[in-house]
Amino acid sequence: MRGEASQTVVAVGHRAAVAGMARQLHRASYHGMRIVGACVPGGPGSAADDAELRELGIPVIGSLDDVRHAVTTVDADIVAVTASPELEGPGLRRLSWELEATRAELVIAPGLIDVFGSRISTYPVSELSLLQIDHPDLQGSRRLAKGAFDRLSASLALVVLSPLFLALAVAIKLDSKGPVFFRQQRIGKDGNSFPMMKFRSMVADAEEILLQLRDLTDGNGVLFKMKVDPRITRIGRVLRRYSLDELPQLINIVRGEMSLVGPRPPLQKEVDEYGFDMRRRLLVKPGLTGLWQINGRSDLDWDESVRLDVRYVDNWSLAFDFMILWRTAGIVLRGRGAY
Repeated sequence: MRGEASQTVVAVGHRAAVAGMARQLHRASYHGMRIVGACVPGGPGSAADDAELRELGIPVIGSLDDVRHAVTTVDADIVAVTASPELEGPGLRRLSWELEATRAELVIAPGLIDVFGSRISTYPVSELSLLQIDHPDLQGSRRLAKGAFDRLSASLALVVLSPLFLALAVAIKLDSKGPVFFRQQRIGKDGNSFPMMKFRSMVADAEEILLQLRDLTDGNGVLFKMKVDPRITRIGRVLRRYSLDELPQLINIVRGEMSLVGPRPPLQKEVDEYGFDMRRRLLVKPGLTGLWQINGRSDLDWDESVRLDVRYVDNWSLAFDFMILWRTAGIVLRGRGAY
């Protein structure tokens, strides 16, 4: 890949597969790839046939036999082929030969979703090029190293931040009646329940008031979200904006109930509605921060939050954790996506 700031793409394959690729690229726009046209079986169809692609801003510019012409017409940088029976084996090889006369690079989207390159390896068998997908790294020495790093880092942070803890505790007590800490049962690794700690950012009877606000949620799924929540105290708005209310979870980390980085810690009522995919979140400890924190925080809807958590579980590594921690610091300091 050329690594340019913006690369134009002609997507090749069935309409549904092209639409799926477009949505994946849109979720991670940092790569700079932009689909400018699609070549699909039979070429342009009726308004109904092409409606989904049109809504995504992708014109159908040819059939599977028109790829080279389409690439030349739009001056595409990349041809991205989705899983299509018409373009397997000899058909795909012929397409690669045709593209040799253009400047476009050929990439293959094998239909894998949210699998990092570190888990993928290729090897030839006879005339086939096979992809091997390694199992997620959920146990072993690196997991032990993660646990040790979590507890040591959390312990040091508690010592360094103890003056801040004291100042916040005083501010909370002066601002409104009620305890300094808010404890709530959350579900951790393997479905085990634990009392997650936060600095209290709401009025003392917040749970009772919640029953009156259910119909005003800004979220979807089973999460309750409200951008202007009347239960939040004055100091609570500051705590939430900069995620200071989450700091007591360092205690949960020292106890071994949570990790610095992991999926969002769910409520029991959320877990009760989990399907097969969602239950993968329970294979690891929940985190103080995670992919949800650096991809929108409270602005995320339920489905996207779940997708990001499962993506983390399947692709975890120490390097990935450090990247998330680094990006979390910048996002929290800017106070983005929190309410």
